[in-house]
Amino acid sequence: MSGTSEGPHPAAVAASGTGHPLVTERHAKGRAAAETRDYRAAFQAAHLAMAVLDREGTVVSANDALATLLGTGPGALEEQAAADLVDLASDTRTVHSYREVLRGGRSPFRCTRRLKHADGHTLWAEITVSPLPESGGGLLSVADVSDRRELQARLRHLQMHDPVTRLPNRTLFFERLAAALEDASYDEDGPYRDGPHGDGPYGDGPYGDGPFGGSGGHGLGGTGRIGLCYLDLDGFKAVNDTLGHRTGDRLLAAVAGRLTECADHDGYTRSGGHLVARLGGDEFAILVEDSTGTEQLADLAGSVLTSLQRPFDLAGQRLSVSASIGVVERAAAGTTPTGLMQAADTTLYWAKADGKARWTLFDPERNAHRMTRQALSSTLRPAIERDEFVVQYQPLVGMADGIVRGVEALVRWNHPQFGTLAPNRFIGIAEEDGSIVPLGRWVLRTACRQARQWQRDHPRARPLFVSVNVAVRQVWDSDLVADVAGILAETGLAPHLLQLELTESAVMGSAGRPLQALQALSDMGVRIAIDDFGTGYSNLAYLSRLPVSVLKLDGSFVRGFRYDEGVHPSPADETIVEAMVQLAHRLGLTVTAECVETSGQAARLQRIGCDTGQGWLFSRPVAPERVAEMIAAGPQES
Repeated sequence: MSGTSEGPHPAAVAASGTGHPLVTERHAKGRAAAETRDYRAAFQAAHLAMAVLDREGTVVSANDALATLLGTGPGALEEQAAADLVDLASDTRTVHSYREVLRGGRSPFRCTRRLKHADGHTLWAEITVSPLPESGGGLLSVADVSDRRELQARLRHLQMHDPVTRLPNRTLFFERLAAALEDASYDEDGPYRDGPHGDGPYGDGPYGDGPFGGSGGHGLGGTGRIGLCYLDLDGFKAVNDTLGHRTGDRLLAAVAGRLTECADHDGYTRSGGHLVARLGGDEFAILVEDSTGTEQLADLAGSVLTSLQRPFDLAGQRLSVSASIGVVERAAAGTTPTGLMQAADTTLYWAKADGKARWTLFDPERNAHRMTRQALSSTLRPAIERDEFVVQYQPLVGMADGIVRGVEALVRWNHPQFGTLAPNRFIGIAEEDGSIVPLGRWVLRTACRQARQWQRDHPRARPLFVSVNVAVRQVWDSDLVADVAGILAETGLAPHLLQLELTESAVMGSAGRPLQALQALSDMGVRIAIDDFGTGYSNLAYLSRLPVSVLKLDGSFVRGFRYDEGVHPSPADETIVEAMVQLAHRLGLTVTAECVETSGQAARLQRIGCDTGQGWLFSRPVAPERVAEMIAAGPQES
């Protein structure tokens, strides 16, 4: 019908709609072109500096922000190698990671680099390279983080420096030391490859171009050695206590200045830098990262001592201090921070023990002795419980008739690591740590039990007395009288067959408890002997007031009696010994000569009246079985 609309013609609908293939393709291309234009516009307008890279890392396109960041035009960046533009080829590890991203083989790669602007100034940039999986290559983005880095650097400086002296603190010192030793381990394997110089804490990491200045990393140059002067001030505590902490802080700051001057002066002619640090309190350290040897360290330590000995003028106060310095120098490879500091601490202790106001060089032999001493100290008490000690006996022989009258008990330590140890290796340690009390009690019981056993085994022989050494600490730290009484009762040994030896320095001047103990033991019937007589106070007046029965002449007098090749005995020694023997006899004391080694010595000692002798001429210390043989071979009662 007329006036009736049947709608658009199908062809028109097809031509104007979206279903026709030609129209769909045209619209798709249009949208793609629009998206590309939008993308390019966004890319160029972005505030973040960016560039598109191909698979080889060449810049395909760069936006204005990147050009501005580097101080050039966008067109000048195209066809450039991105690795050259943003310093991605500085080490092997970075190059490898960068190439992996371009090949689509890993997740985005990020690092921090210092870049140079066209006008000459530098800036810190955080660089990210993300893969473009579909087209290959990658998207480079560069963010200026200079302000953040500067803030981090300031905070780090505050964290790593001492507020009083403004020197590097303990944390920075150990970080620097660890970095130097780590670099040395890399240097041992050849040229540095991809270690701390890369995106790590010692290279282009979050704290700038290495935390210590320079270009990241602190290798030890050509020497491969490291040195350390570790010092503390002698008498600083007195300054703090008497003048106050404010004056003490001023002194520390002044000391820091002089140490820095010494280190700088030494470093003028050296390839390696020196780090001066305050480790805490009045302790300082000077780290020499490229040491040329002990002579350099000795010169540095000497200059420090000289510098610090000059008086300090602090706010009208004139102060004088000195320092003790431990000096360590060694190959850096294989050295650990802990090992180096332990050696330095030990050496500083030696410097103080040797008299202070001096420097001391680390001595491996002396340290080995110290380590051995520590090992013995830590295992001494358990060794008593493990029965690692044995007692040997050295005969005491009558000078007139050659008959064995008694024996001295001498303890030996059968150490599982160091072998058989003589008393001089461990008795001093035992006296220091107090283990001499249980050890001395064990020796006393063992010796008394053995003497009683000889009596039982040889009832017809004259009984031998046994002489046992007693340390002063046994008198002070234990009830020696009760110990002796209990052991005599336990073993059945008669008191007159026990002789206790104390050194002259321990007996002379005795008063109070020691004197009471000696008197009680003497009243009990136990004999008291003064060992090594003639080397200490030699105050003969005490002999009339002390309950002493025996004097044992020190071996140094007896050695003077010996005829050596071309050397004649000293008449003075014989005169002195003869006078001491006569005086002892007048006081009712008997005399034993130690260290008798020759028949000539024995003859002369007999002539001047010595009662008994002890030494290698008669016998070395021997096992109990050998003493039993001597008893059996000796005179028997009828």
